[in-house]
Amino acid sequence: MNVADIVKETAARLPDKAALIFQDKPITYGELERSIEQAAAGIASLGIRKGDRVGVLVHNIPHFVYAYLGIERAGGVMVPLNTMYTADEVSFILADAEARAVVVAEPFLRAVDGLRETLPMLEHVVVVGGGSPIGTMGWDQMIGRGEAPPSATIGEEDLACLPYTSGTTGKPKGAMLTHGNLMANLEQMHRVPLLSEAETDVVLLVLPMFHIYALNVSLGLTFRVGATAVLQERFDPVASLDAIERHGITVIFGAPPMFVAWLSTPNVEKRDLSKVRLAVSGAAPLPGPVLEDFERRLGITIWEGYGLTETSPGVTSNAMGAEAKPDSIGKPLPDVELRLLDEQGDDVEDGDPGEIAVRGPNVFRGYWHDDAATAEAVRDGWFRTGDVAYEDEDGYLFLVDRKKDLIIVSGFNVYPREVEEALYRNPKVAEAAVVGVPHPYTGEAVKAVVVLKPGTSATEEEIIEFCKRSIARFKCPQVVEFVDQLPHTDTGKILRRRLRDDEQPAEETA
Repeated sequence: MNVADIVKETAARLPDKAALIFQDKPITYGELERSIEQAAAGIASLGIRKGDRVGVLVHNIPHFVYAYLGIERAGGVMVPLNTMYTADEVSFILADAEARAVVVAEPFLRAVDGLRETLPMLEHVVVVGGGSPIGTMGWDQMIGRGEAPPSATIGEEDLACLPYTSGTTGKPKGAMLTHGNLMANLEQMHRVPLLSEAETDVVLLVLPMFHIYALNVSLGLTFRVGATAVLQERFDPVASLDAIERHGITVIFGAPPMFVAWLSTPNVEKRDLSKVRLAVSGAAPLPGPVLEDFERRLGITIWEGYGLTETSPGVTSNAMGAEAKPDSIGKPLPDVELRLLDEQGDDVEDGDPGEIAVRGPNVFRGYWHDDAATAEAVRDGWFRTGDVAYEDEDGYLFLVDRKKDLIIVSGFNVYPREVEEALYRNPKVAEAAVVGVPHPYTGEAVKAVVVLKPGTSATEEEIIEFCKRSIARFKCPQVVEFVDQLPHTDTGKILRRRLRDDEQPAEETA
């Protein structure tokens, strides 16, 4: 069971079918399989053996796919690296993973400059595109070294991928995902009729493939069924809409900022999006008003899901139910067990919020070189996600917030997500985030950071008064800051930590 075999099997069945379309040029499954074989042979020629870690610092181009599945075919463990990382961040992850090699695209060479001198384990730097500086090797040079593909025997418990968590709450940790984890989650999603792709589908692949959502959902599910992925290097609202029209995109895997950006694109209603049959949102909570606006204006239903790096990533989806409920993350995928736990680790009463705990074949093996963090996160076989949700009478789950983001005002719990939903109902608000700030009287107060829609204006008092119409006074912001944009991770999660770093104490008010 090797995750790279999904392409081999599909290539045997559909050798002339387009697997990828990049810059309007198709790459067939047969061509893709040959490129993966070449990559595997070249990687093995570097001395990479079963279990060795190999970093990949490559953007959304076909060589990312060649490197990823070539590493898997050779028996190695792929360490995906965020292309927005600084040199220090790349160095930290490669050192922590004890990577023996790194594949890097030419635009990101600066991030690995000199690392071979500072990281004793790092033996090879392979460069995709451009020249090969002294001490590095070009991609074509590497694949020219290999003669025959390796024959590593891979089992479902063998490590396949070591993605590092986004680090929104601290230093990144490597999540050990096995071949069995990745394949299990592919099958879990494939068993959901609404989520399952078909050979005839054309998928927009614009999310960064270094993220597990794009890697195993957008890419993996596409190859699993023999569909075609239209690969874009980066997200641009207009360019992606052009691609949807030009290529007849039928499936979109996106993140909330993408859907928000499309809604803000001039004349978006005049675009021909008629072939889109499935739009999925993940990686960060999708505000209910965005879902409703997207369906009303464009006639496309967005099916929100929930997942984590540690769960390969899928856990729940609205597609498991009969409707796409606004603000809901849906119901658990097949073979995913889910509980909502209180502070004592017991199941909560019906309707009460509790921490999501997950068990299933898609749940990771633990954190790399961090037994303490693993023991804290996985107890009695259940992975404690740190996310809080409640279940309604129909069995749909609603994400409340992360435990760490909880704001306590005069002893009352305030979940940022609830306040943000109130803010999103304001027609002038494009995006909003809420954090807690110190308050001399109530302990903490709610601070809202707001991005207004183009051409609108609002005052702090106006925003606060609007919130008072729908949520309790203690939940309403006491401070409102207007900004041009919010800080996000690569896939749309709001970096609350950065907002907290800028926080100022709220004034004392009764």
